[in-house]
Amino acid sequence: MSKDVLISLVSMLGTVIGTFGGILTSSKLTSFRLEQLERKVDKHNNFASRIPVVEEQIKVINHRIDDLEKGGKNI
Repeated sequence: MSKDVLISLVSMLGTVIGTFGGILTSSKLTSFRLEQLERKVDKHNNFASRIPVVEEQIKVINHRIDDLEKGGKNI
């Protein structure tokens, strides 16, 4: 086997290893970022599900304040 062919094969092997290493690193980074986004979406969804409960509580509080302002009814 000539020296030129051996150098070409070693270069090709290094290129293949470097390419697959880059692909794996990029894949891990993408998975990490996706996981972080999923956590943020879960946090947002939890917040959105609590809003109707808070709105209902505000309605009750406003009703009680109105009752107190109109004549101090016993609650």
